[in-house]
Amino acid sequence: MSGTDRTKTGFDAEGPVIILVEPQLGENIGMTARAMGNFALSRLRLVNPRDGWPNVSAQRAAAGADHILERVELFDTVEQAVADLDLLFASTARAHDQAKPVVGPETAAGEIAGHIAGGGKAGILFGRERSGLTNEEVALANRTITFPVNPGFASLNLAQAVLLLGYEWFKHASGGALPFDMPQRSERASQHQIQAFFENLVRELDRVEFLRPAEKRETMLVNLRNIFTRMDPTKQDMHTLHGVIMAIAEGRKGPAKGGVLDGEQATRLRALLAEHGRGLPPSEGGSVRGIARLLRRNPTDAERLLWQALTRDRRFAGQFRRQTPVGRQIPDFVSFPHRLVIELVQPEEDEAVVADRANRRTWLESRNYRVIEIRATGVERDLEAELARLAAMVSQET
Repeated sequence: MSGTDRTKTGFDAEGPVIILVEPQLGENIGMTARAMGNFALSRLRLVNPRDGWPNVSAQRAAAGADHILERVELFDTVEQAVADLDLLFASTARAHDQAKPVVGPETAAGEIAGHIAGGGKAGILFGRERSGLTNEEVALANRTITFPVNPGFASLNLAQAVLLLGYEWFKHASGGALPFDMPQRSERASQHQIQAFFENLVRELDRVEFLRPAEKRETMLVNLRNIFTRMDPTKQDMHTLHGVIMAIAEGRKGPAKGGVLDGEQATRLRALLAEHGRGLPPSEGGSVRGIARLLRRNPTDAERLLWQALTRDRRFAGQFRRQTPVGRQIPDFVSFPHRLVIELVQPEEDEAVVADRANRRTWLESRNYRVIEIRATGVERDLEAELARLAAMVSQET
């Protein structure tokens, strides 16, 4: 069953006996057993169940509470089912005009827990699905239990009623402890660490003139400090926040620091690389890998769109790599299994870029790579058409 940790030991305590009087549906008996299992109630008695016992429907609905169904006790009358009990509650949604205490589930659970702790035996009667308990059956009980529910829709099914009472009893029996708590993965931050972070934050805010006007500066600082002290930060929280402030303060980093340029800047970067090389391919070795990493970090807008499509489209997923060296060349995209290269053609390229691509194409084709040129404007305007053209080429035999 979902949520059950089979490695943990179940709660073991003597609880009240649950007595169902003439239950009609096996499913209700099974769901009642499940509710009992949730709150460590194990003693279930049935008085004259309509469909007999055992019941396959009850077993299916119990969802793992077989240990309760296997110990079910059967009785022909209510009097027989409650004969050994010295504290009996009758659960009902209707007033039966009988002079006996009426209590809610929390009060009943407290009295039951105390009674059992003193060596007594307690039980709770639950009536038929359609008509509940009769006046004569309620008269057998010492107390009446009713629930604070919507008076316009007060009916509970058997499992719901047992669940509510079982929950209140289990709170008393277990002390109300929750099964788990928020994990503490890091120690609480020291005042020194919080102060160091705050000084760094204030220094960066001053640089962007956030703390103004001057007459409100001290109030703003107090409010800011309270934000962080209220959250009771851990040491890890402070490390993370410090990193956030530093990242914002440094802004968008250039390629030398591993940052990312926007689409227009990335396009200019490629043109500058081609112009600097004057159409000549880069030399073998580390410079090729370095330039490849630089280009991967800084895709153009069209390259980003096409790469996302190639990684998500089932026709191409896993078949292409972006800005990966092929010898001393760095094509935009390459499929080694298909020996296919995609070159993105940017609008208004200068002569150096055109010459660089032409040299690259000659070099690749001489080594049996097929080269397909796709215009960046085509990717941005009609990506599906370009993908269809690419799929047709991929499907061609080498």
